Amino acid sequence: MKAVVIGAGVAGAASAIALRRIGAEVTVYEAYPDPAGRVGAFLGLAVNGLRALESLGCLDEVRAAGFEVDRQLMWSGRGKLLGDVPRGRAADDPLRAVTLMRADLVAALRAAAVRAGARIVLGERLSGPDGGTERSPAAGPVAAAMAGADLVVGADGLRSTVRQVLDPGGPEPSYAGLYGVAGVAEGVPEAGPGRTFNLTFGRRGTFLHLPAPDGTVWWSAQLVGPVPPGGPALGAAEVAEVFAIEEVPRRILGAARVEAATLFHVLPPVPRRQDGRHVLVGDAAHPVGAGQGASMALEDAVALARALHAGPDRAAALAAFDRERTARAGKLARTAAANRDAKTAGPFAARMRDAVMPLVFARGYARTTGWLHDYRPGALPR
Repeated sequence: MKAVVIGAGVAGAASAIALRRIGAEVTVYEAYPDPAGRVGAFLGLAVNGLRALESLGCLDEVRAAGFEVDRQLMWSGRGKLLGDVPRGRAADDPLRAVTLMRADLVAALRAAAVRAGARIVLGERLSGPDGGTERSPAAGPVAAAMAGADLVVGADGLRSTVRQVLDPGGPEPSYAGLYGVAGVAEGVPEAGPGRTFNLTFGRRGTFLHLPAPDGTVWWSAQLVGPVPPGGPALGAAEVAEVFAIEEVPRRILGAARVEAATLFHVLPPVPRRQDGRHVLVGDAAHPVGAGQGASMALEDAVALARALHAGPDRAAALAAFDRERTARAGKLARTAAANRDAKTAGPFAARMRDAVMPLVFARGYARTTGWLHDYRPGALPR
């Protein structure tokens, strides 16, 4: 089978590894010259994502690029502890969630894909006539490769060109009312115990921070409201003003630098995710949020290869893959929407959240997250 993968990020590089494991000839096309460059913020991989990495054969390399996180603590803006739960796992799971820079995850996956025999071509973009995105893409190396492929995997993210090729009238992403700013702080005393993920619900936004093994603090702020047309362009001082009454975030931001900024988007359910030859994976198919974007993309890669390996009928395999992943991603999307609502709560709703959340986490966390963290993606051929 000759496969073309569009996008060399997490979903694309992982798909290349998985497809090579079932014997496909794989070429990956990436629009940007260096998708593994030192850009972007950090991300977390829960144990379901780590098990997918284990199936792909590169768990150890990815763990070495980051650090393990044992607990997740939720705080009110006034410093009240609202919840203390295992981070991205069941309490008795021997695996521990891992946090690392997105760029380092992409670099590890790309290196594994090349070792597996995939070909990665940088700086080649799929585009339609006059730069558009039509069902018949303009002539070019990527379009020519797609035309000659048995399988085309759209791993090209939220604004997927392959998704528009599949369904020109399909949904488009829209701004979710949240934007993020992230960076690193140095020399912060009493930032909290190591191996913990801390989430503070502030009056005007949500603040995340993790003490890293090197003594720095990795942080991210998710802020509510409109943004300039060019996107967020805040420095640490401006973010600190947003958290002026939240003591721990303000102290961390006083020693911080900003390294990344992004807008958060939502995408209505995608009605057409495969057509028997093209298939969408990762954010191109289902941008889920809830800190699970990378893990779900890794799951997708393993599930796709296993479905294709199970039988000779490619169209039936893609349909089975789509059914399996749509049910799981849809359930997670509903969880992500609830999380987003909690982060954008008004004053009254925020007080109710702070009152109810300790009971919710104490009594229901394991039951409500077991379906997510207990997932076993299965093995791939060697």
